[in-house]
Amino acid sequence: MLTDERGRSALAIGGIATALLLVFLQLGFYLAVPRGGMLIYDTMRFDIVLASPDYAFQGLPGLFPRRRLYQAQALPEVEQAIPFYQQTGEWMTASTGIARDVFVMAFDPSLQIFDVDGIATRQQALRRPDTILVDTATRKEFGELREGRVVEIERRSQEIAGTYRLGTGFAGLGAAVTSDQNFLRIFPNRSLGEVSLGLLRLKAGADPQAVAGRLRQMLPADVQVMTKAELTAYENRHWTQETSTGLIFGFGAVVAFVVGMAIVNQILSTQILRQLPQYATLKAIGYTEASLLRIVVSLAVLMAAIGYVPSLLLATAINAILRRVTLLPLDMTPALILTVLFLAVMMSCTSAVVSARVLRRADPVELF
Repeated sequence: MLTDERGRSALAIGGIATALLLVFLQLGFYLAVPRGGMLIYDTMRFDIVLASPDYAFQGLPGLFPRRRLYQAQALPEVEQAIPFYQQTGEWMTASTGIARDVFVMAFDPSLQIFDVDGIATRQQALRRPDTILVDTATRKEFGELREGRVVEIERRSQEIAGTYRLGTGFAGLGAAVTSDQNFLRIFPNRSLGEVSLGLLRLKAGADPQAVAGRLRQMLPADVQVMTKAELTAYENRHWTQETSTGLIFGFGAVVAFVVGMAIVNQILSTQILRQLPQYATLKAIGYTEASLLRIVVSLAVLMAAIGYVPSLLLATAINAILRRVTLLPLDMTPALILTVLFLAVMMSCTSAVVSARVLRRADPVELF
């Protein structure tokens, strides 16, 4: 059937490939949104995080008293309680005179917090006053990120001591790391007594859930306690359910799937109508409607499988471009590839069952 009219079959497979490409892109964005929210957290070493009750996401964490870390440190299971500071500042580009927001993160450079080579190997440079490390994912509008360049953040000169490769996620268009002492120089209105996040590392064998439960009982209401798993669930829920970003891409994925079903259904219905005499002949020689349905389903699955290959290749190329433009982790993960493959099979089978109703019009009597 597919090779009988190759031009029509090529157009049909092209339509299915377009529908699957839409599913790839929309679902890819939907899955990348919560990953973007956890992009920085996933490289940080902690088991439990203390945060303000006003915590929205990493870019808006709120503040809470540093003394809560000292209280948490009193538990025998807690090995380290590390204060972490964050704030958005203005990065002035001298060549254009335009200020852009940069997300600044700070901590004690004597502690290893990030599992990022560019940070871990250059932390000692942060001991010098007015030095920063800049993420290579920072937009090109910020200028050249070469080592030794002096830039201006919050009207204070800062020397770039090096770069690291991590990604900014939803923190902003640019990101930088500095020491806690230099953080105060950049943001003199901040105090080390008010922290953005408290990173707790537990001793070997300690149960994060049990320790988190004890911390919730002993700490006052001006701080909330989350294990890393709970933080991941919170960020996923926030970005997929509580923001327009997740809702738009989630709805877009559903619409793309429905549009794909409509395209496959229309293609199959047209093919069945065009070949109705052949189906009537099969009925005349003893084929049951169940047998004809299996033929239609096989045809639909075969077209979806053929259309899946170019859609996968195109989606990979488009995501590579979008990843550079949007800074989102739009990766073609095995989970995404297998999910779209499953949706393609489900889409084709469902459409085949709906389209097969046309087979009732294949009457053998009309052949004579």
